[in-house]
Amino acid sequence: MNNIRQLIFSGWHIMRFVRLAMGLFIGVNAIIMHDGLSGLLSGIFLFQAFTNSGCCGASSCAIPMSRNKQQVTILLDENKK
Repeated sequence: MNNIRQLIFSGWHIMRFVRLAMGLFIGVNAIIMHDGLSGLLSGIFLFQAFTNSGCCGASSCAIPMSRNKQQVTILLDENKK
């Protein structure tokens, strides 16, 4: 329980606030318009805000650069065939 509380209440930065604001805004509009798809999108943004997950910042979606130049050259040559 303390881990969840610590996850929610610590590490707030600008992108978490942006996700929270977008989730709340879209959620209110989903309720007003009776739109389920917007409600789902709102839930995704709110989940990302509360759990500090997502694909923004800190190179969380970066492709690891663990290959050396020879492996890349071989792969490129194979794709040309």
